[in-house]
Amino acid sequence: MSVIVVLIGFSILVAVGFLIAFLWAVRSGQYDDDVSPSVRILFDNDEEENADKSVQNQPKV
Repeated sequence: MSVIVVLIGFSILVAVGFLIAFLWAVRSGQYDDDVSPSVRILFDNDEEENADKSVQNQPKV
């Protein structure tokens, strides 16, 4: 019976630890931008890179 009391106490301690870690993450801004990481792959950055390369390849006058 004393094992159950120890396990319940330990599980409550672990739960409080996870709650503190979650609150710290929220306060430090970890969850501020949850949209752009999921759509970042949809943006096409190749056009900008190609434009920069074409400007660099032009002969200087």
